[in-house]
Amino acid sequence: MKENLGLLSCASILFLVMDPLGNIPVFAGLLKDIAPERARRIITREHLFAAVLLLFFILFGQFFLDMLGIKDAALGISGGIVLFLIAIKMVFPMKEGVFGELPAGEPFIVPLATPLIVGPSAMSTVLILASRKDLGFWTLSAAVLLAWAASLAILRRAATFSRLLGPRGLLAVERLMGMILTTIAVQMLLTGLARFLGR
Repeated sequence: MKENLGLLSCASILFLVMDPLGNIPVFAGLLKDIAPERARRIITREHLFAAVLLLFFILFGQFFLDMLGIKDAALGISGGIVLFLIAIKMVFPMKEGVFGELPAGEPFIVPLATPLIVGPSAMSTVLILASRKDLGFWTLSAAVLLAWAASLAILRRAATFSRLLGPRGLLAVERLMGMILTTIAVQMLLTGLARFLGR
């Protein structure tokens, strides 16, 4: 039971985990008092920081897993649990949001680059994908780039999307993405259990 993942599958999973649509209201709220052009520059800068984090996990994630003695099955199970918890918060939103209370002031790395653009779920997902033998470095890098570029394109227009969709529309989109992510999380958990039981 080992599913082969392609470029678009990996990019789709990472896009859902990064959840740019769910982050629209948070970005719009944090940057509402900043001039639109400045806000777009901040979003681009924070995405660059996020890209560095993702690249770090692609390049060195497997090294740390090997150093800690973490096997693919354990990573798949734990990653599925983390994604499931994030997905549940997306389906049933909490007052403080998916990532909890956010600090005030103009953001710098925290909370936009991390944990909003690249949080624990995105990091663990990249680690899981990097550990797969059927995915090469360039395929995973291209998938990360596609998901990252889509997030950047959407969040640079966060204020516009926020006005167009409204609070109810944004909530509906986030819940839909949460449902999809729940399915992905369960599949990751089942795959990890299958690998463990198959040994």
